[in-house]
Amino acid sequence: MLILLRFILIFLIFVVICLCSCFYCILKPFHRNNVHHTSRYLGKITKLLGLDVEVRIPESSKNIGPVVYVVNHQNNYDLFTTANAVQPGTVTVGKKSLKWIPVFGQMYWLTGNILIDRKNTAKAMGTIELTANKIKEKKLSIWMFPEGTRNHGKGLLPFKTGAFLTAAKAGVPIVPICVSNQHNKINLGRWDNGKIIIEFLDPIYLNDDNRKYIREIANNTHQLMQEKITQLDVEIAAS
Repeated sequence: MLILLRFILIFLIFVVICLCSCFYCILKPFHRNNVHHTSRYLGKITKLLGLDVEVRIPESSKNIGPVVYVVNHQNNYDLFTTANAVQPGTVTVGKKSLKWIPVFGQMYWLTGNILIDRKNTAKAMGTIELTANKIKEKKLSIWMFPEGTRNHGKGLLPFKTGAFLTAAKAGVPIVPICVSNQHNKINLGRWDNGKIIIEFLDPIYLNDDNRKYIREIANNTHQLMQEKITQLDVEIAAS
């Protein structure tokens, strides 16, 4: 009964948030803070999931201007958990097909997120240039999942280099964001599903001259994030 009640409540609240966001965005379409404002409300759904979400941001990663955020991607609940960490002036990069999802897709598009065609390699490479230009022209930060897909509890998957190439092209730092394990942690039939920690790491500065070292930088960032995620999981297990 609790599972059904929770599912219905989450679905209804999610639709209401998307609709309200659409109406708001009609007044201010594609504004740089639309994603941040919408994420603030999506993040509150974690309370219905029985989760306590703690966001940690070091001083080195606060108010540093446009950056490319790279975040580990676990499952569909990321939409609600990581929403708590989305900063002002941030948009995401997602699949072009998302805009056809009823209500959510229209909200995703109107809030100003960048849509790419992942099936077309040539267009995807062009998107790196487009995204880098938007970062520079509109002073945007970009939120990206470098694994390219949800890992579903398999651990941190190898990183693709698109996020790192984008940061190098735009001349902005990479800020890794580590989310503690939530695989098999959320049970809608249980009131209390514990705690999730989202921690920002120190920025990694790079520029267009680093492009020949992008794979190495991506691998080093992967290692840093893996170590931090392990630390967060150990901390939660001991609490």
